[in-house]
Amino acid sequence: MTQKELPGLSPSETEILRLVWQLDKTTVQQVCEKLPVERKIAYATVQTLLRRLEKKGYIKHKVSGKAHVFFPAIKQEAVIKRSVGDFLQRLFGGDPIPLMQYLARHGKVKAKDIEKLKKLVDEP
Repeated sequence: MTQKELPGLSPSETEILRLVWQLDKTTVQQVCEKLPVERKIAYATVQTLLRRLEKKGYIKHKVSGKAHVFFPAIKQEAVIKRSVGDFLQRLFGGDPIPLMQYLARHGKVKAKDIEKLKKLVDEP
């Protein structure tokens, strides 16, 4: 399955996938421990979400003793690139300027962030 063929993600799947990327190799229990306390997500629910992510091609697993160890099957950068590109295309016709203007107007982008962005733009 190529990156373009990967199915979309629900918000819960995205949250779990972010933790798998963060932990690199992880068990259901480790993911549960990393979730915010207020999230109150059941072990079985995390297990189901991990299985869905595996079925969709985002993660894989190997068996280590009795535990299933999950790890990324696709790099975070590739998913971000596709997701942000799709978002920009759907909401802004591919133009990033309206998004940046929105973020700046609503206090999500600070002056120091703009300086960092300028440095990124100036990089070869």
